[in-house]
Amino acid sequence: MEKPLLLIEDTPSLQMVYESVLRNAGYEVQTEETAAGGLDNFLKLKPNVVLLDLLLPDRDGLELMKDCLAANPTTRFIVITANGSINRAVEAMRAGAYEFLLKPFNEQRFLYAIENALAEAARKKTETAPSKNLDPINGFIGTSEAMKKVYSNTRTVAGSMATVFISGESGTGKEICAQAIHSLSDRASGPFIPLNCGAIPSDLLESEVFGHLRGSFTGAIADKPGAAAAADGGTLFLDEICEMDLNLQTKLLRFLQTSMINPVGSVRARKVNVRIVCATNRDPLEQVQRGEFRKDLYYRLHVVPIHLPPLRERAEDVIEIANDALHRFSKEENRAFETFSEEVKMLFRRMVWPGNVRQLLNVVRNVVVLNDAKIVTRSMLPVDIHHELELMNPTKAAPEQPGNPPVMLDGLIGKSLSEIEYLVIKETLEQHGGSIPKAARVLDVSPSTLYRKIATWEKIKT
Repeated sequence: MEKPLLLIEDTPSLQMVYESVLRNAGYEVQTEETAAGGLDNFLKLKPNVVLLDLLLPDRDGLELMKDCLAANPTTRFIVITANGSINRAVEAMRAGAYEFLLKPFNEQRFLYAIENALAEAARKKTETAPSKNLDPINGFIGTSEAMKKVYSNTRTVAGSMATVFISGESGTGKEICAQAIHSLSDRASGPFIPLNCGAIPSDLLESEVFGHLRGSFTGAIADKPGAAAAADGGTLFLDEICEMDLNLQTKLLRFLQTSMINPVGSVRARKVNVRIVCATNRDPLEQVQRGEFRKDLYYRLHVVPIHLPPLRERAEDVIEIANDALHRFSKEENRAFETFSEEVKMLFRRMVWPGNVRQLLNVVRNVVVLNDAKIVTRSMLPVDIHHELELMNPTKAAPEQPGNPPVMLDGLIGKSLSEIEYLVIKETLEQHGGSIPKAARVLDVSPSTLYRKIATWEKIKT
């Protein structure tokens, strides 16, 4: 027999509403109006799902949830809070809540959250030793302390429905992390749909996310489902989320709140069952402060953050990754490589690796393709790596080159940040023949960011 749901809510009118909806849907429910009563009933019932109002008369609901989870970690908590208390809801998610509902919410959303929570609570999980939780997950290599934390957090969050916000520099493996979260979740049999928000023009991004109907705009020659519909029953990974246009951010927020999508040109919305995982190589809070990312969307997405450390902070992981890549690439290219010389290992450990794991893999691939031996020596490393090593350890002062004057700050002092940004981008474009993709690589931003900024400046001029 299914255990009853436990409802902890102190407002009598809301108790009646919730009980009516739940019983009409076939659920048995036990109700408590205080934290003390809720804890007593929790310890007796050991329910699979608890509906918890965070504002209780005798105790903070968040503290009550922590005590309950300490007694029975497998229970799924759905916290209920007023719209103005979203920060508390986010705090609850980070403390172990499965889902949160913002008042007011509709009956369908209410029952949908309970259905998912019950399914998750009922799913049989294989018990693993704590040390196993720190083992590398598929796609990652390395046993540094920084990565053990990533492995643990990834496994923990995979079992919930919480939105995950992955941050880290370019090349640290954010999509690999998102894929791992999907693969370790109960959605593993569903689709994993990645979408790079920074690689799609802003006027086409809405169609890419939510789809469109034939004839809804010029060039729409057929119906297109969109990434959200394609991810139904699985995971939607939104990479470079901070590059998303502000207008589309509003629609994404509405989608997160309702689970309803409305394709471009359609007058009918439909429901999809999608988990959102997003990523950025920027500081999302800084983007909020600059007005380039909606604050309410930030709090709705930034529920469980996972930060991927740069390669320079991963100690001996550099050699583990390089060795694994050397063996894989050698097999693919039919080469005889077995290991790296001690000198190369030392150099690899000392390098900063601005391109992180992606850069390291490219270096190893370059060596394997262009050489064949048993041991990788320094002379086999690409030219740009030699140049980087020279910059790290200059043997003598480099002479000043004509036409390349030293960088001076005098001309920047007194200018606003936006003016400095304009000058830096303008100079970088000039040095690369006006190529936006090349300038974007140098400045470590997406090309769409430069296109957008240039378009803004041109509008100001006109």
